[in-house]
Amino acid sequence: MSVSVQLQPADTAAPAVDYRWDADTDILTARLRAPRGDTGMSGSVELEGSDGSWLILDVAGGSIDGVEVAVWPDVHKNRALSPPVAEHLRVVVPSSGAVAGPVASLEVETRLMAEADDKERVIHFRLGAPREVRTVRVGRDLLLDVDPQSRIAGVWLLNVPPSPNS
Repeated sequence: MSVSVQLQPADTAAPAVDYRWDADTDILTARLRAPRGDTGMSGSVELEGSDGSWLILDVAGGSIDGVEVAVWPDVHKNRALSPPVAEHLRVVVPSSGAVAGPVASLEVETRLMAEADDKERVIHFRLGAPREVRTVRVGRDLLLDVDPQSRIAGVWLLNVPPSPNS
C-alpha cells in the first residue's frame, strides 16, 4: 500500500518549519506554520518500516502540517547528502474512498530507510523501493519526493537542530 497525493500550484509562500526534540524519547517533530487546508483528509498517515520504525504525517484538511519521527530506522551517514532542487507546490492528501468521513488514520507498511549528512542537519527518509521521483517543497525545510504515480516516495527534513541526546 502507498500514500497517494495530488499536486497543485502553491498560492502562498512555503511556510516555516518548527522543530522540537523530545529529550526523553528521541522523537523529532516538525510542524509547519501554515494555514490548514480545506480539502482532503484530516488525521494521520503512519508509515511503518519493516524494522519497527515509524514516521507519522499529520494531515489537516488535506495539507501535511507536521511530520513526527516516532521510532527511528537505522540512520546511514552520507557525507555527500544534500537536498535536491524542489518545486514549490501544494500537496493534498485526498480523502480515501475506504474511509468514512474526512477524519482518518491510515497505516502503511513500507520499507523505510534514513540517511543523514555528517552533522544530521539534513535527513532523508526513503519509502519503498528506489524509483524516479520529483521533489516538492511543502515547507521551507520540509520536502517530499513524489513518484510518477503521485505517491509519496520520500521525506526530507532540512536544517534539523541537534538532538539534545547527541
